[in-house]
Amino acid sequence: MAVYADGAFGHRRKTDGSPVTEADHRAEAVILRGLAAECAGIPVVAEEEAAAGRVPRTAERFFLVDPLDGTREFIQRNGEFTVNIALIEGGRPVMGMIHAPALGLVFAAAGNEAWRADVEHGLAGPLRRIVTRPAPTRLAVVGSRVNCAEDTIEWLKRFDVEALVSRGSSLKFCLVACGEADLYPRFGRTMEWDTAAGDAILRAAGGMTMTVDGIPLTYGNRNRPGQADFANPSFVALGDLMLRDAAGRRLLEPDRHVVR
Repeated sequence: MAVYADGAFGHRRKTDGSPVTEADHRAEAVILRGLAAECAGIPVVAEEEAAAGRVPRTAERFFLVDPLDGTREFIQRNGEFTVNIALIEGGRPVMGMIHAPALGLVFAAAGNEAWRADVEHGLAGPLRRIVTRPAPTRLAVVGSRVNCAEDTIEWLKRFDVEALVSRGSSLKFCLVACGEADLYPRFGRTMEWDTAAGDAILRAAGGMTMTVDGIPLTYGNRNRPGQADFANPSFVALGDLMLRDAAGRRLLEPDRHVVR
C-alpha cells in the first residue's frame, strides 16, 4: 500500500506479458518471511519466485501465494487488487485468505466455513459467515474486467443471465462465495496461485470450481506427466451445486461451442 499510495511507481512486463511492480516483490517477501516463521517445512510456490525460476517441488501439502493479484487494477488504481494465500492438501485448497487492502476487506476459509471482515488500520473486524445462494431463475455472472473474452460471452448465451458484472482479481470468487453472483466462467489462461485462495473460500461457502469436464479443479499439477507449469485449465466457479450438471453439459456441447 506504500507503493500504491506513492502513485509514481513504474512497472515492467514479465516474459508471459503480465505486468509486475515493486509492490508484487515487496508483498511477496513479507508473505514468504511470515510463512517461513509460522509454517516452517511446508513448501511455498509464490508467483514472483516462480517467475524467477525458483520453484520448490510440491508435496502433499504446500502453499500457493499470489502477492498481488490484479496488478493491472493496481496500476490503474481502481482498488480491485488482492493478496492471495492458500494451503493445498492432496491437490485440494483447504484453507484460503484473500485481502483487498484498498477496499478494506478480507475473506478467509478453513474447513467447511468461510468468512469476511472489514479491515481498518490493518486490523480485521468481526468475522461474518458467508455462504453461496441457491441459483435464481435468472443468473448473475461475474467476469474479468480485462479478460471477458468472446468465447465467454458466447458460452453465456446458454443461460438466462440477468446481470454480467465485471470485477478484477480474485474478488470474482468472493462475489460468488458471498451469494452476490452465481457463476464465474474463465476460459483464458490462469495460474494456480490466481485461483487457489478464491477456490478454497468458494468451496467452504458451499460452491465449487470445476473444469470443463465437470470435475473439481485440482492443484499441484506441475509435477504430473504432460504438465509443464502451474497453469489451470478452463474452469467455471459456481455457487449452487445444482448448476454443476447444466454447466458441464453446456461446456461440453461440441456442436454449439468449443472451449479452448
